[in-house]
Amino acid sequence: MRRTAVSLLAAAGLAAPADAQQDFADTRIATEQVAPGVYMLVGPGGNIGVSVGEDGIFLIDDQYAPLTGRILEALRGISAEPVRFVLNTHWHGDHTGGNENLGGAGALIVAHDNVRVRMSVEQMLEFGGQATRVPASPPGALPVVTFAEDVTFHMNGDDVHAFHVGHAHTDGDAIVHFRTADVVHMGDVYFNGGLPFIDTSSGGSIDGVISAVDETLGLVADDTRIIPGHGPLASRADLAAYAEGLRTMRRLVAELVDEGHPLEHIVDFRPIEAQARAMGVTERAVEDDFVETIYEGVTAP
Repeated sequence: MRRTAVSLLAAAGLAAPADAQQDFADTRIATEQVAPGVYMLVGPGGNIGVSVGEDGIFLIDDQYAPLTGRILEALRGISAEPVRFVLNTHWHGDHTGGNENLGGAGALIVAHDNVRVRMSVEQMLEFGGQATRVPASPPGALPVVTFAEDVTFHMNGDDVHAFHVGHAHTDGDAIVHFRTADVVHMGDVYFNGGLPFIDTSSGGSIDGVISAVDETLGLVADDTRIIPGHGPLASRADLAAYAEGLRTMRRLVAELVDEGHPLEHIVDFRPIEAQARAMGVTERAVEDDFVETIYEGVTAP
């Protein structure tokens, strides 16, 4: 998936209710088995992680509200059990849009403390030099159980461990590790197939993303399957290459900052052009936006 497509989909989903942004009439939810009892559902929003078994269905994220019926239909293709838990990896609407529907059907919504805080009140999302008002979520969409550091679910023969990574994609990101199945869901800390979108207006930062990716690399093996927030299923080698690209781009921008160049000059120098192209980026505006994101991170007090 190209960075352009990924970022535009994410931004559109965050800015307003999905049914005002996109026509889902022809949308198909694809199902991919990742490991025994663990699946990935792919659609217009963030990738959904699924654990199925005799204890019920455990979901990681739930895309957009208008897609709940199609997501449930896809789930019925792999399990007849009810959805018992939904864990949100962060607050953005393309990952939490189905909360109200699934919560109303009996699922328990779980997330980091900051996810509930941000969903509870109006947010201003900054993307591409523009700020967009995101209304507070309805009460039925809010996480019912929240955690500060980590939480573990013991179900379907697995220990599903979710832990907070600070100031990465947002200030409320959770990485989820299926310890027995050896699968990790990274939410939007990892965009596989392009540059990440780092939501600096929600406390995200380039250094936080790099730290979160490095922490994840420390717990995965060569054959661990990694579900990104957007893009295809990945391996440890894919994630390591992503981390190296991020570190290189941060270093190149930081060197220019240390030399005293203002942002407009740094953007004109195109310091990350090679890395952006290697990640599939063809639009200059996308490249420039990420340079600004890095600049904001390295110059933060």
